[in-house]
Amino acid sequence: MAKKQNISKTVTNIIDETTGKLPPQSIELEEAILGAMMIDKDSCHTVIDILQPECFYNEANRKIYNAIISLYRDMQPIDMLTVKDKLVKNKEFEEVGGATYLTRLTSRVASSAHVEFHARIVLQKYIQRELIRISNEIQKKAFSDEEDVDKLLDESQNALFNLSYGSVRKEAQPIDTIIHQAIEQIKEAGKRTDRLSGIPSGFVSLDRVTSGWQRSDLIIVAARPSMGKTAFVLSMTRNMAVEHNIPVAFFSLEMSSVQLVNRLISAETEIDAHKIRTGDLSQEEWIRLENKIKNLENAKIFIDDTPAISISALRAKARRLVAQYGVKIIIIDYLQLMTGNFSDKSSGTREQEVSAISRSLKALAKDLDVPIIALSQLNRSVETRSGSKRPQLSDLRESGAIEQDADLVIFIHRPEKYGLETENNIPGLAQIIIAKHRNGAVTDVDLKFLDRFAKFTEFDYIPSPNLPSSTLTLQSKMNLRNDDISPDTSFNDTLLPY
Repeated sequence: MAKKQNISKTVTNIIDETTGKLPPQSIELEEAILGAMMIDKDSCHTVIDILQPECFYNEANRKIYNAIISLYRDMQPIDMLTVKDKLVKNKEFEEVGGATYLTRLTSRVASSAHVEFHARIVLQKYIQRELIRISNEIQKKAFSDEEDVDKLLDESQNALFNLSYGSVRKEAQPIDTIIHQAIEQIKEAGKRTDRLSGIPSGFVSLDRVTSGWQRSDLIIVAARPSMGKTAFVLSMTRNMAVEHNIPVAFFSLEMSSVQLVNRLISAETEIDAHKIRTGDLSQEEWIRLENKIKNLENAKIFIDDTPAISISALRAKARRLVAQYGVKIIIIDYLQLMTGNFSDKSSGTREQEVSAISRSLKALAKDLDVPIIALSQLNRSVETRSGSKRPQLSDLRESGAIEQDADLVIFIHRPEKYGLETENNIPGLAQIIIAKHRNGAVTDVDLKFLDRFAKFTEFDYIPSPNLPSSTLTLQSKMNLRNDDISPDTSFNDTLLPY
């Protein structure tokens, strides 16, 4: 028994080969924490919320802590006898030093008064050890000519992110503190003339429903191919960056950065997209392009066209863009082209992979405190459906987790693509269907799609012949504010889209 106990002690004296020093550790505090947990059950609540088993440097202490966690989860009493019984069942009792070592742990502390303080010191030592380990791994890979530098940067940032995300835990806050924060947000929203609490999309009718894109929200924009998903988010990107000076990050997995910019140029100058691609522009069009292009040149739009980007790489790049350029919103085109973090592709189905990507995007939105808009494909059931062919939540492709994780799910539906007649046969009608809205109304918003320029705009409105002459006529304005509209205006039946 004594021999095995000495073996457990020698584990704590392993010298780091790189530095020639002992890694950061505090064996005495580890023992004090375990002793406190075995004499006071209330201390278990505190410690388990702070420390994971790997935080213990001493292997014997790690095994004892694992035994305590097992008892805690099974809602069993925790003392020296129950811990001993658990270790015996795990065939680890002799390995940790037997009854002598357990008795020593309980005799080291008189009370658990300072157990939280001790636990945070042990956590600090663990973080220091992990930083040393990560830096050593980075150094070894950096010396290798076979390692791709960009991949190494992404892996390094992910390792540090995972360490901070897994080790630093957010404490519960009292409601009075949260109420104070909520009141401050309400005051700030009240100061804005547009009455929006989030980032404006540039479409007034849409912003009335959403109050702007809210921080930490995951917004899914879904449609069948050729419905204008990319055109829709590009129109919003232009509105946010040009009209409101908001930095936007755009991750394009389908189109190259030059193709995206060509679309932006066509929409901004209202020059036919085919002419932009072929360069067949008249003198007047060249002059218009040179004048209008300045708006885009000064816009804070950051485009990344890495194909099949993984969620870990996107997370690293997004964190860098937010930290370096103050990006306020992230757009991804589109979700199904991303790859998960499965090292073995056969270990999970595509549905599981998409579910993991969806959960990770929601977690990233919360972590960075910015809205993330992710485009998504719909399955073919829309095409086979009779009637209006309106998309439904069940049409989301490859994973029901997308619907579950999203705060908003928005469908783009253009009836004329299916040869369907609409009220008044409105050309270019695009119905923006808000099918899920966690914090607001579920409704439809009508926009106009200009196919030649791949551009979405507001509708022009004209009075109905059956309405009194005093009815207000609204013209299309990308930045029309709520307070620019007369309170007498009705948006139900009094205004008809043109």
